[in-house]
Amino acid sequence: MEHSKSGDALFDADEFESESGQPPTVKLLEEIGAAFNRHDVEGILSFFAEEGEFVKPAGPDYFGERFVGKQVVGAEFATLFAAVPDLHWEPIANWVSGDKGCSEWRRTGTTTGGERQDWLGCDLFTFRNGKVIKKDSYFKIVR
Repeated sequence: MEHSKSGDALFDADEFESESGQPPTVKLLEEIGAAFNRHDVEGILSFFAEEGEFVKPAGPDYFGERFVGKQVVGAEFATLFAAVPDLHWEPIANWVSGDKGCSEWRRTGTTTGGERQDWLGCDLFTFRNGKVIKKDSYFKIVR
């Protein structure tokens, strides 16, 4: 376990190491992003822990809307891809630190109702044992 100068634990390496024994990498974030751009729900879910969660930017609570559990998360992603069939995330930057990862992107697409979407945003990931336990999305909406 690494410690700060004050002796407080910053992270426990065993908590976020992947199955290969390595912490999450930029390459892993790129692979997750590629699965999203393929609209590959099963591929996306392969990166998630069974208890993984997805937090949407908008929703009924101050944090947005939370979906917990692999199957629930997958159903939400399938709904998103059906609502925006040409949805695409153009990567801007990815980075990792400890058990956290961040992907910045530009999201574009057109809803089935004809609304054009063109937003900047990011996903904040938390990993445990090589799997996503939380994907928290944020974006700027042009009005």
